[in-house]
Amino acid sequence: MTQVETVAPVRTGKAPQPSSPPARRKSRWQRGRILAGLAVLTALPMAGHSLIPDSGNLGGLVETFLPWSGLLVLALLLAALLRRSATALVAALLPGVVWLAMYGGALADGSTGKGDLTVVSHNVAAANVDYAGTLKVLKDSGADLIALQEMESAALAEYRRGLASAYPYYLGGSTTDGLWSKYPIVPGGFVEKDGIQHIGTAARAVVETPKGRVAVYYGHLDSVRVTPRSGFGADPRNESVKALSAALRSEPEERVLLMGDLNGSLTDRAFDPLTEQLTSAQETAGQGFGFTFPAAFPMVRIDHVLSGGKLTATDSWLLPRSGSDHRAVAASFRF
Repeated sequence: MTQVETVAPVRTGKAPQPSSPPARRKSRWQRGRILAGLAVLTALPMAGHSLIPDSGNLGGLVETFLPWSGLLVLALLLAALLRRSATALVAALLPGVVWLAMYGGALADGSTGKGDLTVVSHNVAAANVDYAGTLKVLKDSGADLIALQEMESAALAEYRRGLASAYPYYLGGSTTDGLWSKYPIVPGGFVEKDGIQHIGTAARAVVETPKGRVAVYYGHLDSVRVTPRSGFGADPRNESVKALSAALRSEPEERVLLMGDLNGSLTDRAFDPLTEQLTSAQETAGQGFGFTFPAAFPMVRIDHVLSGGKLTATDSWLLPRSGSDHRAVAASFRF
């Protein structure tokens, strides 16, 4: 009988290792911690913007564009939902609550209808030669008072000719500004800085309406520039604001209007001397932010109508686009 030998198989390599347990997925509260941190960092300058140093007018620049921080809040909320992170979602609510506390009121319509006096302010732009179109926008507004800024001599002649029949009373401002009225105007001089009248100041007039006298300040404050070297160059404008504020403090009339291109957003702390005395018609009786510049895609409201004393805004709105790079602003007031 033949003996059969059994040969054990030769093993090569390492013996198989036991498989490791699958990694546990992070919970919704563990995910998105970086997003949560970004949300907190977003809320800090929103809530503490007044603590940002104003060196180079940095604080004012941040405050000018703070309303747009709402877009960051929306982006954070969307990212938290896509990440399915409860932590990030809760954290994103923090800047959301801050934004709503600061600007939520702008979402509501504050209009209570037409008042006793309707006014319009418009930077018509020196490069705008569509006089007919701009005049139509102005006359269709139904305004009792119209303040225009940035008119060259040829433009001034066109506007004076086009508005004369509906607005028989006219008073020039600085070299490029003017005020038209349906009611008699009493000249009131200029607001000066250091005893000097120049383009960055406002003119004053008293308009004798059927309901009573109204002191009207109108003009075009100094332009601002954003440059790498000097930052937010707003010092000349800020000095104009201080001079205008001083004039308003000594105003004897019971009803006061300020109309014009102020070259800045009222969220900028530089305008505190004005907003402590006057109220924005847009904030009181408008809806939304009413951005006016640039007209093609407005990002900031630098054209304003403010009131003080025995005037209450009942409505505030933007007029249709003209040939200008600014949108015209309109407001109505009750005596």
